[in-house]
Amino acid sequence: MSTVTLSPAQRLEIVSLREPHSTPTFADDVRSGLSAVPKRLPSKYFYDELGSALFDAITLLPEYYLTRAETEILRDCGWEIVRALGNPVEFIELGSGSAIKTRILIEEALRVQRTLRYSPIDISTEALRSSALSLVERYSALTITAYAADYFSVLRDGALKRPGRVLAMFMGSNIGNYEPEQARELLRAVASSLKKSDGILVGMDLKKEPRVLERAYDDPTGVTAAFNKNLLARINRELDGEFDLDDFRHIATYDARSGCVRSYLQAERSHSVRIAAIDANVEFIKGERIHTESSYKFSEADIASLAAACGLKAERSWTDARKRFSVTLFVRTD
Repeated sequence: MSTVTLSPAQRLEIVSLREPHSTPTFADDVRSGLSAVPKRLPSKYFYDELGSALFDAITLLPEYYLTRAETEILRDCGWEIVRALGNPVEFIELGSGSAIKTRILIEEALRVQRTLRYSPIDISTEALRSSALSLVERYSALTITAYAADYFSVLRDGALKRPGRVLAMFMGSNIGNYEPEQARELLRAVASSLKKSDGILVGMDLKKEPRVLERAYDDPTGVTAAFNKNLLARINRELDGEFDLDDFRHIATYDARSGCVRSYLQAERSHSVRIAAIDANVEFIKGERIHTESSYKFSEADIASLAAACGLKAERSWTDARKRFSVTLFVRTD
C-alpha cells in the first residue's frame, strides 16, 4: 500500500478568529489603563514583533533561569511527560511563541506514535506563523492548526474540542502573569474545553530568594528594561504617541507576602505625553509608576490549591535539579 506524503503547506492551517465587538483593542486598553489610578498597561501587549525578539534575548540572560530550568525538565523528563496520559495524544499550547521548548515534547511524542496534531495559540500572528511553518517543515508527521487570537477567544469559540486524548500546555510560567482569580478562570476555561482524563501541563516558577527573583526581572545588562519600555515604544509606533523612553525607568520588586514580582515603568520627571490616536494628553508626576506585569511564584501548596480550585487533580510534578521550577500535569477527573 502506498503512502501519500503531505507537503508542509498541506499540514498547516492558520486560523485568525475575529474578536467580539466587546473585546478591547490596544487603543482601548491604553486609554483606560493610562487614565486609571494607579496607571497600568496589560502585559499581553509586550509581544509584538520587536517585543517577542527581546523576550527571546531575555531567555539567554544568565539571571533569567526560568527558560533553562524548564528546558532541563522537558529534556530530562519529556519521555515521561508525553506518556503520562497514554498514547496517542494531541497537543494544544497556549502562548506558544517560538515553540522552541515544545519541540522537545513533539519529538518525544513522535517516538511513540506515528503522527501528531498540534494546535498552538498565540496573540502574535507573525511569531505564530513563523514557528508553525518551521515545525511542519522539520517534522513530516506533524499537522498544525494554529490560532492567532487571545486564549479566551479560542476557548469561547469551542475550537479546541478534540475527539482524541489531549494534552494542553501552558508553559514558561505564563500562568504566573495572571492575577490569581484570572489564573483560575483561565484554567477552568481550558478544563471545560477538555474531556475526562485529558491533561493540562503547566510550567510554574517556584518561590525562592527575593534577590534571585528580582535579578531575573531586572538584569544588569538592561534587556528586561528594554523589553518593558517597548510597551511605550509600541504606543509611539501604533498610536502616534510621544513617549520619550529616557523619561522612564524600569523597576521590578518582589513581594514575599503575595509571592509576586511586579514590574513597573517609573516616570523620572513630571511631564505630559500626547497620544494622538486616542486624543489624550497623559500627565505624569515624578516617581509615578505604570504597572506592566505581575509574575506570581508558587509553592507545592499553592499548586495543589490551584488545581483544587479549578476542579483538577495535580497528577504529577517534575522539577529541575536545583528545584527552581516546576512542570505539573493537571488532569480533568470529572
